[in-house]
Amino acid sequence: MGLIKNFKPQGWGGTIGALLAVLAGLAVYQNPWSRLLENSSYDLLFLPQKVVPPEDVVIVYLDEDSHKELGQKFNQPWDRNLHGRLVERMTAAGAKAVVFDIVFSDLGPDRAADHYFAAAMESNKRVVLAADSVSAAYGVDGVAAQSITPPLEMFSVAAASVGSAEMAPDHDMTIRRHLPAMRDDLLPGLSWAAAQLVKAPVTETEASRLEQRWVHYYGPPATIPNLSYYRALSYEETDNGLFRDKVVFVGARMFTKFSGERKDEYRTPYSSWMLQKLFMSGVEIQATIFLNLIRGDWLNRLPLSTERWALTLVGFLAGFGLARLRPAIAVGTALLGAAAVMIMAWFLCTTSRVCFPWLIVVVVQIPLALLWAITFNTLRLYFENRLLGVTLGQHLSPSRVKQLLKTRDVLHPGAEKTELSIMFTDIADFSVISEHMDSDELARLMNDYFEAAISCVHETDGFLVKLIGDALFVIWNAPIAQPDHRERAARTALLLQQRLVAFTGAKNDRALRTRIGLHTGVANVGNFGSTTRFDYTAIGENINLASRMEGLNKHLGTGVLATGETAAPLDGLVDMRMLGHFRLKGFQRAVAVHEILGPASNAETTRPWRETFAQGLRHFQQREMDRAREAFVRTLELRPDDGPSLFYIGMMEELVPELIADDWHGEVDIKEK
Repeated sequence: MGLIKNFKPQGWGGTIGALLAVLAGLAVYQNPWSRLLENSSYDLLFLPQKVVPPEDVVIVYLDEDSHKELGQKFNQPWDRNLHGRLVERMTAAGAKAVVFDIVFSDLGPDRAADHYFAAAMESNKRVVLAADSVSAAYGVDGVAAQSITPPLEMFSVAAASVGSAEMAPDHDMTIRRHLPAMRDDLLPGLSWAAAQLVKAPVTETEASRLEQRWVHYYGPPATIPNLSYYRALSYEETDNGLFRDKVVFVGARMFTKFSGERKDEYRTPYSSWMLQKLFMSGVEIQATIFLNLIRGDWLNRLPLSTERWALTLVGFLAGFGLARLRPAIAVGTALLGAAAVMIMAWFLCTTSRVCFPWLIVVVVQIPLALLWAITFNTLRLYFENRLLGVTLGQHLSPSRVKQLLKTRDVLHPGAEKTELSIMFTDIADFSVISEHMDSDELARLMNDYFEAAISCVHETDGFLVKLIGDALFVIWNAPIAQPDHRERAARTALLLQQRLVAFTGAKNDRALRTRIGLHTGVANVGNFGSTTRFDYTAIGENINLASRMEGLNKHLGTGVLATGETAAPLDGLVDMRMLGHFRLKGFQRAVAVHEILGPASNAETTRPWRETFAQGLRHFQQREMDRAREAFVRTLELRPDDGPSLFYIGMMEELVPELIADDWHGEVDIKEK
């Protein structure tokens, strides 16, 4: 049997896939050109989140309606009397703090308004003002501030705290991180200063200000409760309950031009899919960061070492695991794996407030592992099919090989009970022939012989199980079902008789006579090898019976013998005769034996001596030995050297009538010589 190598992706195939996925993930990780994947990993976490407007903060907007209602020009700073009135209103309403995201770095045109505003802040004692910062660079590790423009001294003294209104947008102008602080920064961020004022637990340790935090957005722009500036001033528009125990952030929106020195807006994770709310005002982002600090629900990134180990582990599992699967299954598994990673990322974000660059896994590692798995298994399948095709080509015709390669069920170890038609062949007197031949000459003879014999088997789509010395072991109806398997077996036997006669006459001067035994019965058939060795064969007592039928030819002087199980449906399809019932070595029951003589077209030519032999057989079975002998002799007159007639005549000479059992009906016991 041919050996089929184990091409399953165990070992180097899975190892290469794992190595590719791991190296690709680590190569992409923390590289500037991969920032898009890391940022998108953060952004996409907010899409499935439920929007719950917070109740701790209210935003007062210097918007376009307020410009009109309060008579403020778009190209000039606002009247600071209005800011003084707003602070007094917040004091009366019991607001917890007031945070201005506006930089008051210059004197206004009305000095009295400046003093009024300062006095209102001093009276409130809980006002936070913004300072302007000019930064040298933005980055993951922090912002280096070159200079700070603080509020006027009179305002700074009156305010409870001052914080930098600077933002740290990424290159796509999206705010993803809290304002990073350097160790030498003296001025905290505006949101931190506000959180410190209301005594948020996170601000109790100054060192915690240096930690990196990611913004946890509570929803798209305008999620945080807000109202126009003019409404906040009006007792008729709003009551004090709206502001009581709330932190009020005051700042401009985009549509308001020149309302203050801070005119900023930025993209958020929602900007990529909410075209109507593309930007969020800077003051709302400050309020969001403030809420993160007082609630403690900002997002954290895993340590870099942990993320690297996670990418290594996932890359190994994806690369090694997918390479072990067939392409179709690998695609489904990869999709499920990607979905599992996304669900896990969302779960960690919502439960533990942890984010990590999961898109590197979904977009880089899993697709690369899948591409390798498909490529590797396609090549593996190609070479495996080639090798399997070569192996099966030793047993089947090319058309049957192609059919089997589509299902590949024949490769699976194991067996099943199947009705088979079985053929064994043997070259008569082969040992005598081979004794007097040179080894090279014998090899050429056998090669030519098997080429002619195997072509007959392939012509009827038989499965050549084994070459056993000079013999062939062939089955039909497996591994592919063949309803006419008995007829195929008989046709093959006749082809062997015809073509091997032609082979003998045309290619050498040695007469090679092939004896053939046929039987049909249930046997265990399948791959009795393993996943690494293909050995498709059939075993069982019916296989042994077919072999015994081949050997019976020696006793009867015949060429092709078939049991009744094979011959019964062949009546009218081939020329054959009944030879009697024989009890073969190793079997208790007597077997009906038929001789296949040739194609059905020969039946009229052979009819006279066949009918005469049939008469002799009936007399023999009825214990009429004298009449049986006469019929067998007449058969020899019609067909000289008829083997079965000679066999029965010889047997009757040794048969003692007195020793015949009462229940005997002509069964013949064959004694092996």
